[in-house]
Amino acid sequence: MVREALAALLSLEGDIEVVAQVSRGDEVVDAAVAHEAEVAILDIEMPGLTGIEAAALLRRKRPATKIVIVTTFGRPGYLRRAMESGADAFLVKDAPASQLAEAVRRVLRGERVIDPTLAAAALAEGANPLTSRERDVLAAAADGSANAEVAQRLHLSEGTVRNYLSAAIQKTAARNRTEAVRIAREKGWL
Repeated sequence: MVREALAALLSLEGDIEVVAQVSRGDEVVDAAVAHEAEVAILDIEMPGLTGIEAAALLRRKRPATKIVIVTTFGRPGYLRRAMESGADAFLVKDAPASQLAEAVRRVLRGERVIDPTLAAAALAEGANPLTSRERDVLAAAADGSANAEVAQRLHLSEGTVRNYLSAAIQKTAARNRTEAVRIAREKGWL
């Protein structure tokens, strides 16, 4: 419903044509390539692939397409990860629709567009302290899986999983891995 509403609003702009809509992150690249999309507007939370994962893949497969992330999750960690994945713009959904249309125009001119409040928060918070492997292990453990299950899924030893989880718990200042997952998600690090 939100995707269709955004597409309808953008279609009202005389200089913007919506050429495709997809409901899954793993459909983004194929649609962008098939329709030679100049701009892709992605959400953080998408089935198949997250918007951040889809952005990274799209940047590799079709670098000419500009990427705008629009999300309800206005968290500094998401902003940082989106920019690292190749996003050209990052907006929160509660912004006026006119800002989205203007963001599309600006990224097409080669500009970066970032919600200013979120940018300030990201700078104040600093970088994500978790390594990519610590994030992988913490995310794999988020469903309550035992260390042995996480180890098997990620092709690691159980001791290595324990070490990564311990480091993630320490870096998030959590009491346990459940709290570490919650903190990392709240900050947008997962």
